[in-house]
Amino acid sequence: QVQLVESGGGSVQVGGSLRLSCVASGDADSTNYMGWFRQTPLAARAGAARAGIAIIRRNGDKWNVNTAQGRFIISRDAAKNVIYLQMNDLIPEDTAMYYCAAGDSWSLAEKGYPYWGQGTQVTVSS
Repeated sequence: QVQLVESGGGSVQVGGSLRLSCVASGDADSTNYMGWFRQTPLAARAGAARAGIAIIRRNGDKWNVNTAQGRFIISRDAAKNVIYLQMNDLIPEDTAMYYCAAGDSWSLAEKGYPYWGQGTQVTVSS
């Protein structure tokens, strides 16, 4: 079993920055791949899957979905089993619940990850 706890969300104005953190505990073999996903309010109401942002492997390999056009940067402290998402130049369209995910194989899709955090809300206002 794996437990994931996100933090760092909040309310910011357009152009602001936030840094999300996700601490993983439990079975280390199941956290080789960790990543960030998000779900907007509209997507949640529509029952849509969470959208992948970026994935990082324990060895540091990264994969980015071109969701934020380079404004979001994923990083990892493998020793502490913590991942981060640095979000810069935030815009209102970034308003969403942001989730941390973990698994033992690579995927950019929600269904590829068996472990999820509770989410942290990011709200960007103009």
